[in-house]
Amino acid sequence: MQTPMKASGGAKVAQSASTPIIMLVAAAFFMENLDGSIIATAIPQMAQSFGTHVADMSLGITAYLLTLAVFIPISGWTADRFGVRTVFTSAIVLFTVASILCGITDTFGEFVAARVFQGIGGAMMVPVGRLAVLRSTPKAGLMRAIAIVTWPGLIAPVLGPPLGGFLTTYFSWRWIFYLNVPLGVVGVFVSMRLLDNRREQDLRSFDIVGFILCGIGCATLLYAMELIGRGDVSLNRLGLFLTISISCLGCAWLHLKRVKNGAIDLSTLKIRTFAVVMGGGSLFRISISAVPFLLPLMFQVGFGMDAFRSGLLTLAVFVGNLLMKVFTTRIVRRFGFRSVLLVNGVIASMTLGMTSLISAGTPTAIVFFVLFVGGLARSLQFTALNTLSFADVPKSNMSAATSFSSTVQQLSVGIGVAAGAMSLQLSRWMSGHGSDAMTAGDFQMAFLFVAAIGLLGVVDVLGLPRDAGAVVSGHRTAESTLRSGRP
Repeated sequence: MQTPMKASGGAKVAQSASTPIIMLVAAAFFMENLDGSIIATAIPQMAQSFGTHVADMSLGITAYLLTLAVFIPISGWTADRFGVRTVFTSAIVLFTVASILCGITDTFGEFVAARVFQGIGGAMMVPVGRLAVLRSTPKAGLMRAIAIVTWPGLIAPVLGPPLGGFLTTYFSWRWIFYLNVPLGVVGVFVSMRLLDNRREQDLRSFDIVGFILCGIGCATLLYAMELIGRGDVSLNRLGLFLTISISCLGCAWLHLKRVKNGAIDLSTLKIRTFAVVMGGGSLFRISISAVPFLLPLMFQVGFGMDAFRSGLLTLAVFVGNLLMKVFTTRIVRRFGFRSVLLVNGVIASMTLGMTSLISAGTPTAIVFFVLFVGGLARSLQFTALNTLSFADVPKSNMSAATSFSSTVQQLSVGIGVAAGAMSLQLSRWMSGHGSDAMTAGDFQMAFLFVAAIGLLGVVDVLGLPRDAGAVVSGHRTAESTLRSGRP
């Protein structure tokens, strides 16, 4: 029988062995998330290059998000079928080549097509990379691993606008995409050396019906929400896409409950911690995902700042994100997942509400402080949610849970951006002015709307037991200690 000291030593060795894999996946996560946000500041220049209207350029962002939503559900099956190393490396290659194509395109149609290819690579890259981390990391080191993998996704949307503005101003918007090339080359080399290519022996069959239904349902839902955010769509067109989305998602739900090995494994929702993260946690992600969209627009359009100053202010969020990583593990271990998600969820929503109080005349120090505290709370909440989602998932179900989680997370990000645009439209309607005019008051009201969405996500956490995820966090409540019979 293994002694506790030997078991602990084995866990440390396993954790140390998984560290390079964790860093590799974190880098891929950063590259994928940066590409989704860095394009925002370059849209006017790109529209001029392509000879198209600025408003139409949103299709370049939407095409990428829609492709992610469609192809993420099959990432787990693909990894089981061909091996993690093969799929992850191929995804980096495809993402990198598509980035080059984005940079050399001369027409808007070519650019949208290149973004679709880039989305396919991103859809396979991040979920399969997360699966590699989950398979190589012991439960005791899972929180640390998720924290490292998560922070690039938090800082990329913050660094994206100022970096994109710098490259566009002093070089060309095309360098936004060329930036991925050296990262991709290094990623391919490292993944070939670090990752194993183990395949599942009992491979489940590919659910083509579920894949098609989920893909069409998710894509039409995101597109319908984007149309609402534009505010210039006919009710008939909007109703058509919403009807298709609801019908496909409803049929997909019935189909996935009936089949044994569906494109998405709904049986993972029987795990309470996983279900809460997919439910209330998604509402929080929707709320937070609206911030990178609303914040730069409020600074530039509402307050009249230039793009560079606006980008610098958003770095306050990054500072908060980065600093919290030092304390996340100790906080969760001390108070447990349930308490952290409840209290910190309220704090994170309050910081969004406080953002609505910022005006053009607010001192820079106060603006920085509000964004900094928001970054602290957002970082802690994201890491806690991402770790808790897999805390009770058996190793045999990690592949299915990863695909499900990645699909829901990507949908949340897309819906969050659309929710930000919809909040602005609602603010304009309530203010009674034209759809083309945007005032500082519109943005301030929009932040209140998205803060309310985040607050709703906290309600679902109330259903968690006090010792939820204790095997990962190391936290033990008084009740669980008494039940275990330990003094």
